[in-house]
Formats: sequence, structure tokens, C-alpha cells
Amino acid sequence: MSLGIQKVEALDAGHFVRVEWEDGSESRYPCVWLRDNCQCPHCFLRSAGARKLVFEDLDVNIVVKEVILADRKKISITWPDEHASEYEAEWLKKRCFSEEARAEMREYLFLPECQYWGSDLQLPKIPFEEIMYSDESAYKWLCTLKKVGIVLLTGAATRQGELVKLGHRIGFLRLTFYGPTWQVQDKADANNVAYTTGKLCFHTDYPVLQHPPGVQFLHCIKQTAVGGESEVVDGFHVCNKLKKQNPQAYQILSSTAVDYTDVGMDFCDFAVQSKQRIIDVDSRGQAVRINYNNATRDTVFDIPAEKVRPFYAALKEFNDLLNSTENKFTYKLKPGDIVTFDNWRVLHSRNSYPSGSEVTRHLEGAYADWDMVMSRLRLLRKRVLNRD
Repeated sequence: MSLGIQKVEALDAGHFVRVEWEDGSESRYPCVWLRDNCQCPHCFLRSAGARKLVFEDLDVNIVVKEVILADRKKISITWPDEHASEYEAEWLKKRCFSEEARAEMREYLFLPECQYWGSDLQLPKIPFEEIMYSDESAYKWLCTLKKVGIVLLTGAATRQGELVKLGHRIGFLRLTFYGPTWQVQDKADANNVAYTTGKLCFHTDYPVLQHPPGVQFLHCIKQTAVGGESEVVDGFHVCNKLKKQNPQAYQILSSTAVDYTDVGMDFCDFAVQSKQRIIDVDSRGQAVRINYNNATRDTVFDIPAEKVRPFYAALKEFNDLLNSTENKFTYKLKPGDIVTFDNWRVLHSRNSYPSGSEVTRHLEGAYADWDMVMSRLRLLRKRVLNRD
């Protein structure tokens, strides 16, 4: 990013500034964007990294009065009202509007790369103590979590409270109606199907919330000898398969608003309702979040009667793909294991296990938001790689 500037000039009657770099490449910057992002103390609060210029004061048709190359590392612009702005070469290069530069910035800011998997998953494993005390290991954990969608942390103490420590490592945990952490074990008069010994089908947690938790942690404190195996499936990988296999089913699941409900008492009393599409997609039609929990899918279904059966047929096809042996990965948590996974991408299930007079299986669970996780990842990257 230390490339110098060879030449600078105004184009299109002053509406663009063209920068020619020392390697012969060029960048074009709209003048309205340059004025909006003036870095002077009047327009930008450096201590907060925030814009001070109010939008009402921005002329969207602004042109440059003069642009000069102050030196090979900086350009200076004078605007029609005589306001002066300076832009460093490195700052400009990072914000180039070329398709290649924008893709590079997206990769840097959001790490969008996905490594898809099925039954062939090689479950990434990192010792819990390493990620707690080594920035390099913590950075590796979060990068892998973002790319693969699941990482197993091993060797944690077999007692409650380890997830609180993990939350402090990244920032803080997501509080929900089930508390900051919650205990997955067989309970009398269970207020959640997870608090039974029965089989749980593939699901994401909490689609009943308008903004479901992005990341889930499950810490195995005690494990049953028989049953209780965990299964996971890469929802994005399955979505790609469904889109190719049956585009109409994919369209139905990505456009139909499904009602979810959860009513009860835990951390506090709650009566939650939401509408979610089973498959949330971006502007390109690519899946970005799965919202599927059969247990909390409401009996209320706010669509025309004639669209109900086609929806069920589409959901059945999606569910069959989730349960295909080539797509799902089965494993069994051991005491001290903490599985961390992307709750927007990875669906999880559990095999049933025998009930008894004593608790034979105990997991502690917690959530974090992707905003928190990605924030910590960027901070760790800066510390570990010395990159802003």
C-alpha cells in the first residue's frame, strides 16, 4: 500500500479526480465522495474515527476548483468555497473504486470466504487454554470459525462458568430470555425441547428473535454413555445444492415469511413472535442466514391457503438434504469440549439418550453476536499481523 502517485487531474468537468499511480495503474474518485470524506479537523473527528460533516452541508453536485499533487504521497484539493482537503496516497489506494480493489476491501473487512463441507468435515480443534491466553491461537480460532463455520475447543474445565470466560475473551455474551448462559439437561416440565432426552432435529437456534444470535457455544460438562451424539450440517452448502436441484423450492423458502413463536418463563417471562424466511439471501440470491427451527415454528401461518402445500414440499426437500448422510457430520462431545459454531450457517441436532433419576448429560450453552466476534477478530488481526 506504499505506492506513490505519479499524476493527478480533474475529469468530467471537475466531477471526478483521476489518480495515476507509479506502477501505471489509475483510480477515479467521485468528487462528492472526496468532499464527503474530507479528513480535516472541521469535517472529521479523528479521536472517534467519525465524520463531523453533516449531510445537509454536502453539495451532491460539487466539483473541484483545483487539485494538485502536493508530493507523491498526498493530493490537495481546493473546493469552490475555498475549503481545502488533503488525502494521503495510502488512504486513497485502499478506497479505490475499481472492482478488484473493492473486492479486496470486502475480503479484508468481512472475510466472506466459505469453506463448504459435508460428511467429510475435518472438525477443526484448538485447545481451550491456547485461545484464552494466546492471541495467535484466538485469531486462528475466529478466522476458522468464520471460514468453516465450526471449531471444537478442547480441554476446558468440566464446570459451569467456562463460557463466561470465553465471552470475556471476545468481549461479552449475548443475553437472551434464557439467560446469559443456559443449562442443557433433562428437566421436569421443560420450557424448551432441548431440555429433554428426546431427539432434536436439525435446527438453528432462536429464529423467533428478529436478530438471531450469530454464534453459539456449547460446553460439555457431563456426557451420557449411551446416545446423545451431536450432528451438524453446513446449511450454506445444502442451500447451494437445493438451488441447483430445485430452484423453485429455493425460491419458495427464500421468499416465504414463516411465523415463529416462543412463550414461557426463564431468565424472565417472555412472549416472542417473529416472521423469518427459512433462507435469507443477499442481493445475488446467495444464502446468508438460515432461520429454521421446527420446534418453534408457529401454528399460525400467514400465507394464502393455496401456497401452504408447495411450501411444505419445498421445506421437506430442504430437510431431506439436511439429513442426507453425505451432508451431515456426526460426533460426540466429551467432557471439557466446547463446540463453537456459526448459528446462521450451521444447523445442529442431537440423538436421543436414556432418561434416568439423575442427570446423565449436561451442556452449558451461550451465544455471541457476529458483530462482537468480528470486532474481536479485527482487533486480534491488528495485534497479531500488525495490520490496520
